[in-house]
Amino acid sequence: QVQLVESGGGLVQPGGSLRLSCAASGFTFSRYAMSWYRQAPGKKRELVAEITRGAGVSTNYADSMKGRFAISRDNDKNMVYLQMNSLKPEDTAVYYCYTRIEPTGYWGQGTQVTVSS
Repeated sequence: QVQLVESGGGLVQPGGSLRLSCAASGFTFSRYAMSWYRQAPGKKRELVAEITRGAGVSTNYADSMKGRFAISRDNDKNMVYLQMNSLKPEDTAVYYCYTRIEPTGYWGQGTQVTVSS
């Protein structure tokens, strides 16, 4: 079955960096786009970044993450990453890995990122 397992969250000071990882299994990873979402307390889940499948991958970011976050994938390892730099307190949230294999969307369990001094 499809599994997405996030890791790499934690507590970081403002201005710091974290790299999140998502290990995917149960499907042909290279054939599907992958995304990161986040949900802060009391807020709706929002798209952070997405990366397409295939040889000429392209990426897309929410405006507030452009220039600070970078999504990447390793099709040999079935992994997707989110490098987060210049973190701000408002980046505090649970971060989720996501993919859609029609007609179903799949979520990981999430990893907590807390940005605080």
